[in-house]
Amino acid sequence: MSDKMTLQVLANHARAAAENMAHTLHRTAHSAFVKETQDFTVLLMDKAGETFAVPMDLGATWYPGLCHGPAIEMIDDYRPGDVGFTNDPYSGHVATHTPDTHLWKPIFAEDEIVAWAGGHIHNTDMGGAVPASLSRSLTEVHQEGIRFPPMKLVNEGVFDQQILRIMQTNVRKPALNIGDMKALVGALSTGDRKVQAMIQRFGKAGFMNGVQALKDRSEAQARDILTSIPDGEYVFADYADEDSDEANPCRLKLTLRITGDSAVLDFTGSDPQLASSLNVPSGGNPRHTILLVGVYYVLYTLNPQLLLNSGMTRPFTCLAPQGTVLNPVEPAAVGMRSLTCARLRSVIFGAFSQAVPERMPAAPAGNNCIVNVMTRDERSQKTVIAAVNPVVGGGGGMPHRDGTNGSGADAAYLKNTPIEITETEVPVEFVKYGLARDSGGAGYWRGGLATEMAFRVFAPDTRITARNRDRSFFRPWGVLGGHAAGLSDMMINPDTPQARPLGNVDTAILEPGDVLEIRSAGGGGRGDPLQRPVERVALDVLRGYVSSEAARTAYGVVITDGTVDEAATAALRKTMSPHKGHFHFGPEREGYEAQWTPEAYDLLTRILADLPIHWRFFTKTEIFRRMTDRAGADGVAAAFAETCERFPALPAPAGWAEAAE
Repeated sequence: MSDKMTLQVLANHARAAAENMAHTLHRTAHSAFVKETQDFTVLLMDKAGETFAVPMDLGATWYPGLCHGPAIEMIDDYRPGDVGFTNDPYSGHVATHTPDTHLWKPIFAEDEIVAWAGGHIHNTDMGGAVPASLSRSLTEVHQEGIRFPPMKLVNEGVFDQQILRIMQTNVRKPALNIGDMKALVGALSTGDRKVQAMIQRFGKAGFMNGVQALKDRSEAQARDILTSIPDGEYVFADYADEDSDEANPCRLKLTLRITGDSAVLDFTGSDPQLASSLNVPSGGNPRHTILLVGVYYVLYTLNPQLLLNSGMTRPFTCLAPQGTVLNPVEPAAVGMRSLTCARLRSVIFGAFSQAVPERMPAAPAGNNCIVNVMTRDERSQKTVIAAVNPVVGGGGGMPHRDGTNGSGADAAYLKNTPIEITETEVPVEFVKYGLARDSGGAGYWRGGLATEMAFRVFAPDTRITARNRDRSFFRPWGVLGGHAAGLSDMMINPDTPQARPLGNVDTAILEPGDVLEIRSAGGGGRGDPLQRPVERVALDVLRGYVSSEAARTAYGVVITDGTVDEAATAALRKTMSPHKGHFHFGPEREGYEAQWTPEAYDLLTRILADLPIHWRFFTKTEIFRRMTDRAGADGVAAAFAETCERFPALPAPAGWAEAAE
């Protein structure tokens, strides 16, 4: 299909078909997490299982480059009306944690499979060790709920009742799971009908050739973007606050190499596979969609006309060594992979920020906390388990405007659930829901504000899971003179004698009358805050976004009794110095890297990479324990030598211990 106009018409039809699928699912889903928060996807795929169309207005934005091919191939035979499914992160690496249930349906024309309709829903619970199935503290995938390898959920239009019975037995709220799956099956049928209409319009060969042309067009657009970026090697690292219950940081490191119209994302130097659920199950696929989500956001930022399909992944090659946090081996737990993916996106944004600083924003919050409640509803005398709301932070300051408040940038697809709906479905009372003052990083363009939420529970033994808790220590960074953003926090019974801070703990048990308060991080600032127009700062103070104190200390603007003191402001700004350097990380990271210098952490990851996989996390933890009074690469070498002496069974390669001494 070489005619550009006809190709654009096909692209419009394909997107419209995907939008119709999304509306079908959105309107018929059962759980609040799907019908309100919209943690779902729908997509159309070519014969090989590569995505060629996704919706733009509904659902999650992670999977326009997803390939279902490895899972599709694990089922031997397909007939009209069949639907395959899986939620196993290690079967083809299509699903990436157990609550994400992926379904796909073959679309036939003239007795041949010409395309697939697919998608996923995030089930509120898949059984396992904790309500909602996910917690950082889990250590193996078996604890994260029941897993289904690729198999047929629907045979020629008839649901497999044995599979449904197994699910009913093993999950906490089976009606929600089964209702959402049936809604997704309905959406796949909508996709089937829409593809048949496209085949009728363009012909079978025209449709199939056109689908490949759409992917080729997306690839060409992505390559055009890369050629507009200077060739070079751009290195960036960022940290998740805690790698496990051991509470040591987890580093992700990226070396981005851009050459002409292609790029390599080398994640060598990232942490080893963790003894927690923060691992990201990519399977080492060099174009796995979960490794490239941050790239999608960058590409679409640089060209909003980009066709979102798997073609845009072709110019990129990801290197994620086996046995690391971005390519774990089974049975590593993976349920909290979304926390690590948020940091992964920050790392990608940081690398591209160096490559094209004039076109990229500061860091988004990177802390999309999903709050689930399991409690007893005294009104119905039933147990309720439901997602209450995503607590999502602000976007980073943009090249042309302030960051989006409350739900910005790479987490904006997670919609808030209206309080009235939550209080109807879950026996909780909201006492706070809004934006957190002074949480956005100061800058010429201010970072977006954090979200803060608090609610009271009424039943004993109310269990809370607040997954993706992060950014309570390492701040979202500012750029080009902008400041890092405010930190996240979680607390039980704030502002009372019984107040109990929880930090990044993601599970808690509440008793009647307890209040849980959660605040996300803000977005980083962009540009020198001392250059921000005084009237903008005054408006922020008037709106309650910035306090008078922060206006003075961060922006050099003196406000007295609601009025700007222009003379005092001019005098104060002359005494203040702007931040130098591309990034501003905040005092926490600066203090941390005074001990754990980049060279020290590079040495650590090289040591660990030479060990057997099952020894790596243990050895990392032991080295950290021995770094209390040490610093730098010499400190790491000494700590490793001491670890080898303490644990003679540690199979350190020849030369490491001697070099450390």
